[in-house]
Amino acid sequence: MTPGREISEDGDARNRPARPRDDTANADANGLLVHGSAVALGERAVLMTGASGSGKSALALQLMAYGCTLICDDQVLLKPAPQGLLACAPQGAGRGIEARRVGILQSSCIADRADAGDVARGIPLVLCVDLDKPERDRLPPHRTITFLGKRIAKLHAVESGYFAAAILQYVKGGRSD
Repeated sequence: MTPGREISEDGDARNRPARPRDDTANADANGLLVHGSAVALGERAVLMTGASGSGKSALALQLMAYGCTLICDDQVLLKPAPQGLLACAPQGAGRGIEARRVGILQSSCIADRADAGDVARGIPLVLCVDLDKPERDRLPPHRTITFLGKRIAKLHAVESGYFAAAILQYVKGGRSD
């Protein structure tokens, strides 16, 4: 693949037109409830999606160790906003995060921040990490995923010790290509 090229979730290397993603089946007036975990670095959120056991909570824990704040573990509510999507905890969500074979760990979360009134609306989502799809390209194309008609940057899973650090840097500064 050519670095700098962008493909959507359903696009492929031959650049066939992407089929629109039908995610509205799980949407209601409050937004879209997604099976995943989300963390925030300041005012930028990262959503991790994938099947049970794919490492969503583990990656969230690593990002929290680097200074991110938990938005929610297991289910994340996505709300449309003029500039994109907001990631927030659904009503009644717990304040813990699952660490497999360790237990549910208590954690501060976005609702505990001093500006909690301002962030109750959600944190702007800037990146989705799809842990079900392994990255095969050394320099992958720009990928996107669409939720509620809004396109969000997307990465596939990278099996390496530096993946959490790379996500953190992506959120801080984006990609240069």
